[in-house]
Amino acid sequence: MNPTPSVPTIAPRPTFGDFFQGLALLGRAFGLIFRSRRLFLLSTLCAIVTLVSLVALAVLLWRYTPGLVSHFFARPDSVYLQPLWYLVLVLTFVVLLVVGANAVPPLLLAPLQDPISEATEELCGGSSSPPFSLGAFFRGLVTGITHTLARLFFLVLGLGVLAPLNLIPGMGSILWTALGSLWSMMWMAGEHLAAPMTRHLYPFSEVRRMLRERRALCLGLGAGVYLLLWVPVLNTLFLPVAIIAGTLLYRGLLEAGQLPPPPAARGAVK
Repeated sequence: MNPTPSVPTIAPRPTFGDFFQGLALLGRAFGLIFRSRRLFLLSTLCAIVTLVSLVALAVLLWRYTPGLVSHFFARPDSVYLQPLWYLVLVLTFVVLLVVGANAVPPLLLAPLQDPISEATEELCGGSSSPPFSLGAFFRGLVTGITHTLARLFFLVLGLGVLAPLNLIPGMGSILWTALGSLWSMMWMAGEHLAAPMTRHLYPFSEVRRMLRERRALCLGLGAGVYLLLWVPVLNTLFLPVAIIAGTLLYRGLLEAGQLPPPPAARGAVK
């Protein structure tokens, strides 16, 4: 099967360049936004909502993170130890902002995630989305919010498992931040790969299998989304870009034979 020009060509087995190919999916996603009027309009709406929510989130975290850090690691009186405390403060702020950015905007924009993914698949040669209906809209809204909350549970669970590291004075908080960032990157890849796969009725076990078998490829995507959050202006587009990139990854894995045909399509054939 020859992939359409929009579908990335992914090797059927892991390669040395998988991480960078996953990272490059974000560039492809930006390109598709400016090739499709529908994607551009949806992404613009997402950017406006994301900007407002990220600014509000950053203000709240900047106010309350010092108290949270002091609860685990009291601000030292020593001039020599204070830089370490501020380092822990900044790193904790970064992780919490990433977690919040992957919780608040997706919940607010849940109704738009499937339309963005569907429009991406149309550019990849997929079938057109069905006509709008109020019933389908509300079903999509409920399903999107439910699945987002479920995936957020796993994000918080992973960070919670690492939380006891904070009990190690100083270095424990730094270690928690570093490992928490890596967990967040992998989770971001799973979050945005799961979105189109859920829409096509794949079980979550298939998502886990892809995260395990194509770890470097998924980590590249997650790292790109993570870094995008820290680029001013562009970070307002992180959600639509991540959704598009995750859909491109799904289509690439499907074309490479890494995934079986969608269960929804198999059911329709039956």
